[in-house]
Amino acid sequence: MERLNSISDFHRFTGQSSLEHPLISLIDYSKVTHQSSSGELKWVQTFYTISLKRDVVGKYRYGQQTYDFDEGLMNFFAPNQVITIEQGEASDKKPSGWILAIHPDFFFGSELSKKIKKYQFLNYSVREALFLSEKEEKVITTILSNIQSEYQANLDQFSQEIILNQIELLLNYADRFYQRQFLTRKVSNHELLDRFEKILEEEFEEQKILENGLPNVQQIASRLHVSPDYLSSMLKVQTGQSTQQHLHRFIIDAAKVQLSTSQLSVSEISYALGFEHPQSFSKLFKSKTNQTPLEYRASFN
Repeated sequence: MERLNSISDFHRFTGQSSLEHPLISLIDYSKVTHQSSSGELKWVQTFYTISLKRDVVGKYRYGQQTYDFDEGLMNFFAPNQVITIEQGEASDKKPSGWILAIHPDFFFGSELSKKIKKYQFLNYSVREALFLSEKEEKVITTILSNIQSEYQANLDQFSQEIILNQIELLLNYADRFYQRQFLTRKVSNHELLDRFEKILEEEFEEQKILENGLPNVQQIASRLHVSPDYLSSMLKVQTGQSTQQHLHRFIIDAAKVQLSTSQLSVSEISYALGFEHPQSFSKLFKSKTNQTPLEYRASFN
């Protein structure tokens, strides 16, 4: 596995000419050449890449489902993530598109260095690619062209700020397009939501909770083969609630059943639901129902 520590390393890895700027570069994907005898490329990079690719031969290992769009495929990689390409058979179509590589040092001292963490599509350990309409693709390619024109020009005191503004604009559009995608790809996301609900139902079987304790977000996301961030984003769009809020709903529902149908004490119920401390259970219950567990139980007498 290759480790690419600089944009210069990335140029070498993709068969490009020398750099015009040490911390940022826009690469023409039609000119990318990878050399591999094994049919698979794997690397870790210490910088961000934002890519728009068409007619690419091979399969990128970063998605969690089969993609049903052919054009305008975008993907995003943050530093220190493992990327794998399974190279496919040669095609008559020539790959095209762009790869924007940005070293984190380019953001140093800027507001974007703080804001960039809010873009969840840069944090998915298992992510969904972004598919663009023709109109959306034009928006993205225009911004990429503006970035390239700026760093290729004679740099002055305004250059970095202008480029940073263009990068932030690009990320904001990507965020908007991802939200649109979550809504338009309802079938696949509803299937994921159904699987999520089924896992919670299984996990909240009384015996399982006694044996394993409460499931956490990481465990559930792992069983669904998506990252916690991706799962939370999908749930927010589809249901308006985060993964943690869904977990709390199942906890409260299970507690209500026990409080209304059994003679178990509040402490026994809290332990049965996987809480180490009854006070934590009581606090959560009251925050969600505006009643203490005992007040809720008393309402049935």
